[in-house]
Amino acid sequence: MVNPATGEVFAQCPDASRAQFEQAVDAARHAYVNWSRMSFEERRRMLARLADAMEARLEEMATLLTLEQGKPIAAARAEIERGIGIIRHLITIVIEPEVLRNDSGGRVELRYKSLGVVGGIAPWNVPIVLAAPKLASALYTGNTMVLKPSPYTPLTTLLLGEIACDILPPGVLNILAGGNELGQWMTEHPGIDKITFTGSIATGKKVMASAAANMKRVTLELGGNDAAIVLGDVEPKEIARRIFQAAFANSGQVCQAIKRLYVHDDVYEALLTKLATIARQVKVGDGLDEGVDYGPIQNRTQYERVLEILDDTARQPGVRILAGGHVMDRPGYFIEPTIVAGIGEGTRLVDEEPFGPVLPVLRFSDIDDAVTRANDSRFGLGGSVWTKDLAMGADIAARLETGVAWVNHHLGVSAEYPFGGVKESGVGRANGVMGLKRNMEPQLIVLPAGS
Repeated sequence: MVNPATGEVFAQCPDASRAQFEQAVDAARHAYVNWSRMSFEERRRMLARLADAMEARLEEMATLLTLEQGKPIAAARAEIERGIGIIRHLITIVIEPEVLRNDSGGRVELRYKSLGVVGGIAPWNVPIVLAAPKLASALYTGNTMVLKPSPYTPLTTLLLGEIACDILPPGVLNILAGGNELGQWMTEHPGIDKITFTGSIATGKKVMASAAANMKRVTLELGGNDAAIVLGDVEPKEIARRIFQAAFANSGQVCQAIKRLYVHDDVYEALLTKLATIARQVKVGDGLDEGVDYGPIQNRTQYERVLEILDDTARQPGVRILAGGHVMDRPGYFIEPTIVAGIGEGTRLVDEEPFGPVLPVLRFSDIDDAVTRANDSRFGLGGSVWTKDLAMGADIAARLETGVAWVNHHLGVSAEYPFGGVKESGVGRANGVMGLKRNMEPQLIVLPAGS
């Protein structure tokens, strides 16, 4: 395993064999029989104990997360805490049968039953925050799980598995580290009944195609190229830092971060100046160092891809790079926070999801034009509108072709609400009642009159 802040190997990780994978699936299927028969309350108590045990080892988990992912230690602590909070919230949700009819003609109920074994595949950018809802949703609703963390960040998730060993019955949660081959085994295996995947659109399409062979259920949380639209009535100094944080969180390595910023002519230059000033002031470095705001790109492959996009951006006519634009003179995969002006659609930076610390700022004069441009994308994860007129902001937000739309905010949805994307940004929803039910199969129970 490579520490992205140094570029050096700091640990070794097991690579699951096919035999070990088969053993994990068998264990999950055997454990499912008893686990699915437990009450929600029994499963709730065990998952609450798991959350408590994670909290007791928070510092250990956070330090390991910083070493393998690169984010500042404060952000790593916040991620572990959020993962714990997600588990604690999801297990409070009650799933009850729905009575669709109850009269002289009979009684009809819609009940929800667990699926069986759920296969979870988590990404490297926020490995615990995105693993926690997968395992909590699957296990709480009576399924067992085989969970695969990203090969770039498996260690903290494996530690989570070690913690779970003392709490959950054998076979209920199985965590295996491995590469793309392991993911393919999971999507193809007839003993896995559902795949919940978070990652790129390209890989998500492969997951969906593979799962179709035996009609696996899927929940896909895929990439985003979120647009934020800033109207001309805002005060740039009041919103600049919030927009910056929503764009550069985790060094831009967040699916629902702002990736395209559309700004009205009236405030374009003023907001650019504010954003560039912030970019030059923030501290970028090793996540274990004091006072660091942003860490490195997590892996060399992604680092090189961001550099390719930056190189393409610099060659575009009329482009202005107001801050950043360079690698940092130090070991590790560091790129300066970068603000780009004078760029438009048809470029890699605007049309693709760079997934790094680079923000293109585009100009508009007509709101209808801005909405059209924001929607002209195969992505549809999130979007936002920034204005003093909240009613107008809500109306514009509702026109965005996204799974979630914010007004005067961007990034982050509580676990009590369903989250997911439209278009190529995903299938299904995670979290909330809707997300829990994605891990269950509805069954209609029809009873005669007088029952």
